[in-house]
Amino acid sequence: MQTNFTLAQLADPHVAFSERILRKCVHCGFCTATCPTYLTLGDELDSPRGRIYLIKDMLESGRPADARTATHIDRCLSCLSCMTTCPSGVDYMHLVDHARAHIEETWRRPLADRLWRALLATVLPRPGRFRLALAAARLARPLQPVLARLPALAPLAAMLALAPARLPKPAPAAAPAAVAGGRRVAMLTGCAQAVLAPSINAAAGELLARLGVTVVAAPGEGCCGALVHHMGREAEALAAARNNVDAWTRLIEDGGLDAILITASGCGTTVKDYGHMLRLDAAYAAKAARVAGLTKDITEYLDALDPPHSAVGAGLRLAYHSACSMQHGQRIREQPKRLLAAAGFTVLDVPEGHLCCGSAGTYNILQPRIAARLKARKLANVARLSADLLATGNIGCITQLGADASVPVVHTVELLNWAHGGSKPPAMTGGGGPQ
Repeated sequence: MQTNFTLAQLADPHVAFSERILRKCVHCGFCTATCPTYLTLGDELDSPRGRIYLIKDMLESGRPADARTATHIDRCLSCLSCMTTCPSGVDYMHLVDHARAHIEETWRRPLADRLWRALLATVLPRPGRFRLALAAARLARPLQPVLARLPALAPLAAMLALAPARLPKPAPAAAPAAVAGGRRVAMLTGCAQAVLAPSINAAAGELLARLGVTVVAAPGEGCCGALVHHMGREAEALAAARNNVDAWTRLIEDGGLDAILITASGCGTTVKDYGHMLRLDAAYAAKAARVAGLTKDITEYLDALDPPHSAVGAGLRLAYHSACSMQHGQRIREQPKRLLAAAGFTVLDVPEGHLCCGSAGTYNILQPRIAARLKARKLANVARLSADLLATGNIGCITQLGADASVPVVHTVELLNWAHGGSKPPAMTGGGGPQ
């Protein structure tokens, strides 16, 4: 793609980086075949190619964002399926990240939109506030059908629909049991997942201990920043990244770490990108790159450990939903399925598995109608498999699909923990979780 940026514009490192991305696009249109919003809406401007044109025009002109551009960028899920498909290697992820930050910086959103986004950014990354909000949501849930008919209140209706009927108890804080001569890792506690499904990290910790791995806490660690990052709130996202880099760097310098493990693939994609996000910060660039290099999804790490085979899953048909952030964002595709098959499960690929379920962080709240159509499509494909269980590695997908799935939706690591001597996942016993 030919670009026409001025030298003054290219002096901005963000613009210069995006310009190099834009020049790689050859307008081939392969991305349109795998873009969930284009397949759902049929609008070229809701395809990666269409959005690239909008971003190019916005950045080249040097003008503030407008409502038309913001609308189509907001409809992007950041599923990154287009990056898997693109033969030219267009780095769409970082391009759309830049566009979102530019929109937030230069365009004043309508009041209702500003309020909803501020609410999500204030509540979701903070477990205490999030738990209180979910408690309030249970009381307001009977109003959900009425609110869903009012466009201005659609995000609130979506929040109420997603809120679980009951919340699991917070996981008790446990001191790590050191394993002599074993591996030493940190594990992101997370924000939303810690409230919705504390059993996930608990299962991961139990399984790792049995495999001779010590999980150490990182005091001061918080939200990874993904939720605000995808809303274009870049200052908040970078503050979250710096906070975690500091917390994990202290552990690295005090005893070392073999890895930083993530059990929510949406968080993993962001943490692995800390090196890019903080590349222009002289005080953090090197530390962030080191943290990003140590970061692994829990299944990526377990696969390298090669745990023993198990027969616990024998006779169970398991549909595996690969979260977009897992298969497209981190390019982790075979490791989770290999681990589940070694645990005895009959692992089935969901048809149209490359398409997003509609969760995408806060997308199912801010774009509930599109998210609902994508969820229905995903669940219809799952139903075709006649599976006993649905497994995935991302809390957003579990929450999005769990309430309406005809089978239990379980995190991959909970199944692996069960297969290797742990308790049965709560979603299989009615013992809680976000469903």
